[in-house]
Amino acid sequence: MQRILVCDDDNEIVEAISIYLTGEGFKVLPAYDGAEALEIMEHTPVDLLIVDVMMPGLDGIRTTRQVREKSSIPIIILSAKSEDNDKILGLNIGADDYLTKPFNPLELVARVKSQLRRYTELGNVDSRDNMHLYTVGDLVINDETKEVQVSGNNVKLTPIEYNILLLLVKNAGKVFSIDEIYEKIWNEEAIGADNTVAVHIRHIREKIEINPKEPRYLKVVWGVGYKVEKKP
Repeated sequence: MQRILVCDDDNEIVEAISIYLTGEGFKVLPAYDGAEALEIMEHTPVDLLIVDVMMPGLDGIRTTRQVREKSSIPIIILSAKSEDNDKILGLNIGADDYLTKPFNPLELVARVKSQLRRYTELGNVDSRDNMHLYTVGDLVINDETKEVQVSGNNVKLTPIEYNILLLLVKNAGKVFSIDEIYEKIWNEEAIGADNTVAVHIRHIREKIEINPKEPRYLKVVWGVGYKVEKKP
C-alpha cells in the first residue's frame, strides 16, 4: 500500500483529502505543519507528499525545499492563491505539480496517481541484459537505471525533469514546442503551460550545464520551443 503524506494546517482539508485517497486504496499519513511532516518522513517511508503552501511555522515552501535535499519523491503543493508567482515558486523549489484551492478532490486523486505512476516507472530498475543508453556529447542517460551523467558525474533529477530530458535526448535535434512537451510529459491538455515547462527547463539546465546562461545541450529556439543539440 502506497503512503501519501498530507500536510495542511486545516484539519477539514486533511480529512477530506484522506477520505478520497483512502477510498482509492492509499495509506494516508496526516500532518498539520511542515515540522510534523518532516518528522514523519524521518521514520516512515513516504511515496508522495501533498503540502499546503501557507502554513504557520514551517510553511510548504520551506518544507518542500528540505524534503528535496534528501528525497526525489513526487510533491504536489496546494495554494489558496491563484497567482502564477505561488505556482512558480513551488516549482522552483522542487515541487512536481500544484493545485489551487478550492480544487476538485477527484482531480487531486488523478494527479496523485499520475505522479506515482511516473515515479514508480523511474524507480522500477530491473536487471536486464540490454542497457538503454542515450548519449549526446558528455551527457549520458541510462534508461534502465534511470541515471543521468554529465562528464562522468551523476546528476540528480526529479521524475518530471528526467522525463523532459529523456524526451529531448531521445529526439536530439528535434524542436519541441512548450505545449508538445507539456502534453507528452503531463499527459493532459496544455493550458497556460509556459511557466510550468520553463521552470523545469531552467532546473535541468542548472543541473546539466556548466553555464546555464550559455547552454551547451538544452537550447531554446526562440518563438518555437526547446531542443537538445545532436552534437553539442
